Amino acid sequence: MTIDSGLHIVSEDSCFVVINKPSGLLSVPGRGPDKTDCVSNRVRNLFPHCIEQPAVHRLDMDTSGLMVVALDSDSHRNLSRQFQRRQTSKRYIALLEGILSEQCGTLRLPFRLDIDRRPYQIYDEIHGKMGITHWERLGIEGEFTRVAFTPITGRTHQLRVHAAHERGLGIPIVGDPLYGNGTGPAQLKLHATELGFLHPRNGAPLTFHAPPPF
Repeated sequence: MTIDSGLHIVSEDSCFVVINKPSGLLSVPGRGPDKTDCVSNRVRNLFPHCIEQPAVHRLDMDTSGLMVVALDSDSHRNLSRQFQRRQTSKRYIALLEGILSEQCGTLRLPFRLDIDRRPYQIYDEIHGKMGITHWERLGIEGEFTRVAFTPITGRTHQLRVHAAHERGLGIPIVGDPLYGNGTGPAQLKLHATELGFLHPRNGAPLTFHAPPPF
């Protein structure tokens, strides 16, 4: 269901909504008046009873796909705890800018913010925090490779770094303006295609799917 706000609502519950975020839209407000348009503010405009800070997790601005947004404080607390304790499940689909010969594997790379090139992340064995991602090659499409990523940790730009870095897959995601050859916003071919969590009130397991737009 797509409504006037431009949000595609996948599921609506009394205490949360699951949306399919388009590439190019912020998850939460950025700095400055030109960066107020985001998932959180659009949800708040749609649901007057929504809390002030409804986001429990984020997707990069250029990443598309599934996000869950809490509508009340108890649900926000519960869902945030699930993400912090890695009790959620997430799966992403990406298109890589080259041919990947291997079939599957697990990536473990420590990285951190480059304070001189925010928000760029750099490999750092000493001060970096470990990011862990399982990956699987889904197919070769011309000069590109379609892969599935299952992140175990949730570091900033984790999948983008793991794809592009020479100690990772060594092939950037198509359209990545930071770690690849993207030239503008909303070009990144990275999509959160599956999201699973426990209902914040009754504990029932829930899983949502959204096919990638590429």
